[in-house]
Amino acid sequence: MVETAFRMSRHTLTHIHCSDSGELTAEGSVPPDSPWFSGHFPNEPILPGIAQLSMVFSLIRRAMAGGEDARFTEIRRVRFKRIIRPDDPIRVHAAPVKPGSDVFAFRIMIDEDGLWPIACSGHVTAILSGRQS
Repeated sequence: MVETAFRMSRHTLTHIHCSDSGELTAEGSVPPDSPWFSGHFPNEPILPGIAQLSMVFSLIRRAMAGGEDARFTEIRRVRFKRIIRPDDPIRVHAAPVKPGSDVFAFRIMIDEDGLWPIACSGHVTAILSGRQS
């Protein structure tokens, strides 16, 4: 599945792609007027960790659930390595840790002069509606 844009009030994900192996990718950014930056921090806005996880959840829901709801039951091994600022170009990647798994390894990368270092990474368990864990 490829989709050109998925805009939420807090962030925009574009070029959403799901490969045959279940690997999910998207590009995006968070606009300066996003509520995520409100108060975090005045005159020095940075994207909170919960906002970064929200982008991962959005990608998995949109690409994998196809309209079904997904529950996220566990988040593990999360590492925040770089600061994400308003309008920073980002790439979000999530893939099942093994075929058919409900556990996804994820990473968010930011564009730093054409390089894409990891800003955040970890594992999340996503259960689609109607499925048992």
